[in-house]
Amino acid sequence: MLSPVLVLASVAVGIVPAAAWLAAAGWPRRSPAAAILLWQALGLGWGLAAIGALAGLGADPGGFGVAGGAFAVAGRAVRRAAAGAAPPDLPATLRLLCLAAGTALLTLLCWVLLAASATVLRARRRQRTLLSLLAHGDPKVPGALVVDSPAAAAYCVPGLRSRIVISAGALALLDQAELAAVLAHERAHLRERHDLVLLPFTALRRAFPRSASVLRAHAAVALLVEMLADDHALRHRSARELITALIRVGAAGPDGTPDGALAVATQDSEVAARVARLLEPAPGLSLPALSLVGMAAVLLVVVPAALLVLPV
Repeated sequence: MLSPVLVLASVAVGIVPAAAWLAAAGWPRRSPAAAILLWQALGLGWGLAAIGALAGLGADPGGFGVAGGAFAVAGRAVRRAAAGAAPPDLPATLRLLCLAAGTALLTLLCWVLLAASATVLRARRRQRTLLSLLAHGDPKVPGALVVDSPAAAAYCVPGLRSRIVISAGALALLDQAELAAVLAHERAHLRERHDLVLLPFTALRRAFPRSASVLRAHAAVALLVEMLADDHALRHRSARELITALIRVGAAGPDGTPDGALAVATQDSEVAARVARLLEPAPGLSLPALSLVGMAAVLLVVVPAALLVLPV
């Protein structure tokens, strides 16, 4: 069982610097979809490898795979306890502690994912209730709801009854072409269900709120999701319209009036990154590079999953 444990531990440990490298790399902005896929594989691969490494330290050696060996040890411990046998010796106790740690990590990750999902659903329910009371339609933005707020804002509420919301401040600030670009961006979020893409990283941030690696991963994926929606919007609107909309909204003060224009807008690093990318578009990754990213993503998930379940 030593070799699978070493592989799983190596994958879990190696993913941490790999995530730091990916967060600092420039190529993800050229192909956000491929980078998001790799981020998802890194997250899932780390969870499988970390849980598997802990479980493998306590599992029985043999041909059952890490998961099978762990269940065998746990079952034997339960039978010994039910039969009133003597307490296990130190090595057996350490193995059980490793199994308990793996189980605790699995429980934590599942719990925070469910908790984050429940929190999002409750927030959306409250938001829809408020929108039904406060929002209204406007012929300037067909298919969207308008809230009477002077702040410039535009966002979407995903779900079965998805909504796009525009503030009155944004309506007053943007011209018709810029509004169309904003709507195209928000429709891309809804159509591609980017909220589900970001949810696991939000859950990880709840589980490890002080982890610099997790915070970097969440910020990187959130930015890539916005860039991906920008790319979808560019299929229907010009880059100039989207850029001016970003700058106007980013530069608007709390009352919706311009407050320093581009200088203020660029203080928001996310807006600045998106604007810079739109101003100087770079070609997407080549087919061989995309294939390499896809292969890496598959291996990051398949290798630890196989070690967990396949005989060794």
